[in-house]
Amino acid sequence: MAFRSAVVVSQERYLNHPTFGMLYRVAPVSDEQDVYVTLYAQRIYFLVTLQPRGAQFEVIPLMDARHYAEQNLVRSRRDAPEVHRRWRELFDQTFI
Repeated sequence: MAFRSAVVVSQERYLNHPTFGMLYRVAPVSDEQDVYVTLYAQRIYFLVTLQPRGAQFEVIPLMDARHYAEQNLVRSRRDAPEVHRRWRELFDQTFI
C-alpha cells in the first residue's frame, strides 16, 4: 500500500456521513483511506475508504485514530517539512 504524499494533503477535506453529518479529515492513512472525525456530534472517528461508487465508513477508537495521525506526522516531517506544521496544528486541535 503506497502512502500519499503529504504535500497534496495540506488542503482541508470534508465528507457527508448519512447519519452523523459532516466529517472532517484529520489524517491520511493510504492512497484510498483517511481518518475523519465528526464535526457536530460527539467525537466519533472513522476510517474512510474511498471507492469508485462512494465511501466505506468504519468507526474506529480514539487511540487508533490518534495512532494513524501520529504516523502521518512522522511521514510529513520526513517527506514534506513545509506542511508538517499544518498537520501538527491539526493533530493538537484534534487529540490534545
